[in-house]
Amino acid sequence: MSINEFSNNLSKYANPREYDESYKSYTADLDFIEAHLGERKQTIIELACGTGRLAIPLARQGHLVYGVDIHAGMLKYAQEKADEEGLNIHLSIQDCTQLNLPIKSNFIYMTGNSFQHFLTNESQDALLMSVKRHLNVKGEFIFDTRNPILHELSNVDLSEESIEQNGDITKVIHQEVYNPLTQILDCTSTYISSKNEYKDSIKLRYTYPLELKRLLQQHGFELINIHGSWKKEAFDANSISMVVHARLK
Repeated sequence: MSINEFSNNLSKYANPREYDESYKSYTADLDFIEAHLGERKQTIIELACGTGRLAIPLARQGHLVYGVDIHAGMLKYAQEKADEEGLNIHLSIQDCTQLNLPIKSNFIYMTGNSFQHFLTNESQDALLMSVKRHLNVKGEFIFDTRNPILHELSNVDLSEESIEQNGDITKVIHQEVYNPLTQILDCTSTYISSKNEYKDSIKLRYTYPLELKRLLQQHGFELINIHGSWKKEAFDANSISMVVHARLK
């Protein structure tokens, strides 16, 4: 497994503080996880934990959280936030396809559509094998991924916006191109100002519902449910998201 599949696909996360600020008000996934865990304090594992948007409030509630991410800058910022509150969170830089934690858990979760970073069948397989090694029997794995809506993906999406950065107006050109053979959406943003021009990009794999079911079954999981959102809306063909709830057999 080449780590470059992930390390070359991280430019969107170059500024952890800015990323954290952009998503700090989003709580639908946290609300779902909190309700699922209930009152009993548990040892839990978060994959692709980023800046600790979920890990920190869950640790604050008394859960023992092991969080992993491949991005050192995101984890550093998460640790700084945890330290400010005096919270004990076990954070480590790891590739989720090669997890090596000293514990097993009854619950592993991954949010933020991070599943789409696993671009190949091989990396999806390796992820599920890693999760399986760190779950107890009957342990649960919950994650989300965007639903592939073909009529939206088939068009090249080109848009522009203007944003203010450090007192300067920056024009941002966004382009999204989907490859139906690889099922990968290539998203590129070009930032143009009077001072400089630069790009960032991200590749996102889209996986179909029946693919997900087969993948889970292949690795010894039973599918409990697919929700259409973190608010537990019913999943249908037009759902933007798939929130997948699986249990190890």
